[in-house]
Amino acid sequence: MTFAMAFDTERRKIYHARLMDARPFIDSLDFAENGRQISGEIPVAGLPRLLDVLENPQGILQYTVRGGTDKQGNPLLDVSITGNCRLRCQRCLGAMEHAVRIDTRLLLRDQASLDALDIAGGEDEEEFDSILANPHLDVLDMLEEEILLSLPIAPKHELGACQAADGGNMQKEEKNPFAVLAKLKQNN
Repeated sequence: MTFAMAFDTERRKIYHARLMDARPFIDSLDFAENGRQISGEIPVAGLPRLLDVLENPQGILQYTVRGGTDKQGNPLLDVSITGNCRLRCQRCLGAMEHAVRIDTRLLLRDQASLDALDIAGGEDEEEFDSILANPHLDVLDMLEEEILLSLPIAPKHELGACQAADGGNMQKEEKNPFAVLAKLKQNN
């Protein structure tokens, strides 16, 4: 008896397996040209590159990606992401809430257009960011990239709200080890 016969005795080839967490993929040009929209929620823990900068992987982010074209007929994606995440303060290394509010427009370009933008450098500054038009664009990777680009380089609590040992530094300043030498110098 072979495995196939034991598993599917009637040979109907109907399997009711639970699907893995489906990552949304889109054909970016088709999506934009037909004005489609995709919305959903992503757990922060499901974004592996984002986990490196977070203090805590808890939280949910809501997103919407709308396809369309600009006035010149160029395909684009309007991306909106909202939610909260907990970053690590670079002063005290404690947790700090960070509100994620992203509304951006991404122009879809072919490789030749992107290369031309690189050659032009900063001379012809674009109003919107451009990405490579992809027939198999991973939406979650694109969202994660936009979130990472929006985060502060060195997140810090507001002045006075940080739990860093500011009081400990004051005491150290009062007991300056060279104060004894200064007294000896004054006595001579």
